Amino acid sequence: MLKSFALASAMATMVVGAALAEQPMGHAATSTTQFMTVLPQNALLVSNIHEQNVYDPQENKIGEVKDLVLDRSGKVTAAIISVGGFLGMGEKDVAVAFDAIHATERNNKWWLTMNATKDELKSATGFRFDKNKGLWTLGSVK
Repeated sequence: MLKSFALASAMATMVVGAALAEQPMGHAATSTTQFMTVLPQNALLVSNIHEQNVYDPQENKIGEVKDLVLDRSGKVTAAIISVGGFLGMGEKDVAVAFDAIHATERNNKWWLTMNATKDELKSATGFRFDKNKGLWTLGSVK
């Protein structure tokens, strides 16, 4: 999902760039893109969260981050956590507020924790990904 979003964004950028390049001579293309020369320090990368295990405060694995949900301004508002199941069977996907997940770095690896138990996640409302709509919708088991 995130890879599709990144690919779509890259393609949109190429289309806009091609359209600007095709402007007639004498018309200067003005760029409103703000290029960064420095990245935020202590930033958390999506690649450090997506498809990573999530643990409770006692360091028991309680699920895995399957997707991140962004609002229209680009802020990550929720994480889809897959819980339960065995070898992909019987898993349940639940949504949690993104700020409920705490990330720390341990031994050069990101460690994600939540103040929740596996049973609490299992009893939460389930969601499923609707491929036709490209959205997470109410549903339960895959």
